[in-house]
Amino acid sequence: MKNIAVIGAGTMGNGIAHTFAQFDYKVQLIDIHQTSLDKGIATITKNLDRMVAKETISEEDKQRTLKNITTYTSLEEGVEYAGLVVEAATENVDLKLKIFRDLDKFCPEDTILASNTSSISITQIASVTSRPGMVIGMHFMNPVPIMKLVEIIKGYSTSEETFKTVEELSKKLNKVPVEVNDYPGFVANRILMPMINEAIETLYNGVAGVKEIDTVMKLGMAHPMGPLALADFIGLDVCLSILKVMYEGFKNPKYAPCPLLVNMVMAGKLGAKSGEGFYDYSQNRKAEDVSSQFSK
Repeated sequence: MKNIAVIGAGTMGNGIAHTFAQFDYKVQLIDIHQTSLDKGIATITKNLDRMVAKETISEEDKQRTLKNITTYTSLEEGVEYAGLVVEAATENVDLKLKIFRDLDKFCPEDTILASNTSSISITQIASVTSRPGMVIGMHFMNPVPIMKLVEIIKGYSTSEETFKTVEELSKKLNKVPVEVNDYPGFVANRILMPMINEAIETLYNGVAGVKEIDTVMKLGMAHPMGPLALADFIGLDVCLSILKVMYEGFKNPKYAPCPLLVNMVMAGKLGAKSGEGFYDYSQNRKAEDVSSQFSK
C-alpha cells in the first residue's frame, strides 16, 4: 500500500496527493491534461511553501513531499503498481463509471478502488467492476491537508477487510475516519447542502443580502464561514451536482436546487474558481453581493 494513485489533479485531487506524499507514500497523480497536472503541482508547492513559512514543516519535508509525487497523463501507466487508487474526478456519474471500468481493467487484482465522490452511490460505482468487495468511498474534506475528517462509505458489497484497510490508512494520514452507509449525500453533504440551498433560497426571496446572510450564520451560529461564501469555495456547479444526486435519489422536494443556483451555474458564475459567484474574486478580494440580478 505504499503506491497510491490519485485520479484528477484539481482541488481535491492535488490535496489528496499532497497529503499522501507528505506522509511518505509514493503518489502517482493522474490527469488527462498535462496543464492540469502542472497546475496541481504548482498548487501543492504553494501550499507546502505556506507550511514552511508557518514552520509546520521544514524545507527538507517540502522537497521530500514533492519528490514523492510522479505525474501521468496515461491512466494505464499511472495505476500499474497502485495498491490503492483514489478517484477524484468531476462529480459526474457517467465519467466515474467509465473511470472505474478502466481501473478494473488496468489495476492489479488486489488493488483497492476508492472514490472521493461527495454524493454518488458507491454501490453503483462498484457494480461496473469485477471487484465490488474492493470498492469503497473515501470522501476527504477540503482543504485536504488541513481537514481531519474522512467519510468512509461502504457500498452494498464492500468487504470488511477493505473497510478496515482504508480506515487504518486514513489514521496513518492523521485523519479521523468515520464509517458511513451508502445513501445519497452520505452524512456531510446530506446535512450541508440543504443548508447552503436554503441560504440561496433566502437570498433569492429577498430576505437579506449575501453579506448579511453570511454574517448571521457566522456570528449567530459560530460557523467559520458563511454558507454563501462556502458555496463559492466548494464551487456552485459542485453544489448543484450534489443537490441533483440527492433530489434524484430521494425524490424529495426539499433537495430541489434553488432556481438562483441553477441560473448562476448556467451563467458560468461558479464561485472562486471562475472569479465570480456570490462574491467577486476578480481582484482577489471579496466584494458586495453580485447576484442581485438573479433575485426575484
